[in-house]
Formats: sequence, structure tokens, C-alpha cells
Amino acid sequence: MKLYIIRHGQTAWNKEEVFRGTKDIPLNEVGLKEANALGEYLKKIPFDAIYSSPLTRATQTAEAVAQKIHTTPKIEPGLTDLNFGTWQGVSHEEVKRNFPDLYRTWRVAPEKTRFPEGESLQDVLNRVDTLLTRLLVEHPTHTVALFTHRVVCKVLLCRLLGLGLDHFWQIQQSTACLNRFHHSNGRWICELINSQCHLEALSDQRTTSDF
Repeated sequence: MKLYIIRHGQTAWNKEEVFRGTKDIPLNEVGLKEANALGEYLKKIPFDAIYSSPLTRATQTAEAVAQKIHTTPKIEPGLTDLNFGTWQGVSHEEVKRNFPDLYRTWRVAPEKTRFPEGESLQDVLNRVDTLLTRLLVEHPTHTVALFTHRVVCKVLLCRLLGLGLDHFWQIQQSTACLNRFHHSNGRWICELINSQCHLEALSDQRTTSDF
């Protein structure tokens, strides 16, 4: 199997550094351009299946690629963003003020963090592990694309690289970035991480922060 893992394009809340989670935020103007650039870049890849998180920002990005190859993304709940609970819809700075201890844990020991009324990284890992097992059965020799979110991308990359969730902050995932792996002899082989070469024409419009 060849596996593409793709983060959705930019939203207003990415730019403003507001926690998104399961809130359904659409792409902004830059995000739509990023999605279109992805579509142009990937249009010659013979994808056998495209899966997307059900959230609009991911489906819009997936559809920009899928329409280039005349297919339809399959909605996959396991790719849904981490539920940040009471942090959702709250700015980065406000969270730091109102939840100083939990915020510090999130930044220092993300693998130990469970968000109030939300999930943990382990919850996300459990979801993606189940998905990976199923994909290997259903698409053993196929080329598959997953359109998802920053946290899910980071957790997936930790899993495929054999890293613990304590390495979460050592992996950057910019909006509309591309990661590529292939599965061979029982292991995942990394080919690309956080590739953004398809977005060079938009470099003056994009934010470079990992948020």
C-alpha cells in the first residue's frame, strides 16, 4: 500500500489560533487556494480510494483533489479531529490564561493530557490504529489518501514512525501539507513528511505556524 496523509487547508481559526477540534469550520480563501493547489499537484496520482474526516474543512480539501480524478471521497469518522472539549472555539491566549496547568501539561507532556469534556491523544491513536488495520486488509496493494487534521496527522505519523505520543510536538504539520508512506514487509516506510512544495505560489499568503 502507498498511503498519503494530508492535512486540510487553512481556516479562519487556524490563522487566528483558535482551538477547532470537532467544531465544523470551513476553509477560508487561502485554504480554498491551498486545496486547489493540492488538487493540481495530485491529479495524476492513481488513487484507488480517498477518505476524509467528516468535518467540512477536511471534506472541502478532499473534494478539491477527488474532483480532479473524478471520484468521491469516502467519509471516515476515525479521521475526525481531536475533541478539545471546553477548549473548542477558544483562542490560544485565552486557554493559556484560563487553564494554565493543563495548558502546560499539553505543551510538555501531550500524551498525559485529557481535555475537559473531550478526548486524549490516546483516544485518537486508538481510532487511527483501527483504521490502519482495516485499510491494510481492504487496500493491501492500493494507493490511498487520508484527509484529516493537524492532531490526527501528528498521531498517525507517530504511529507509522514507531514513536510514542510524547514525540507529538517534534512533528510539524502545516495546513495542506502532504505526507507519504508505503507499507512493505510488515512495516511502514516514510517517503515524505510535511511536504509543501505544491504551495510555493501561496507562500506570501499562508501562515507558517503549526496551529
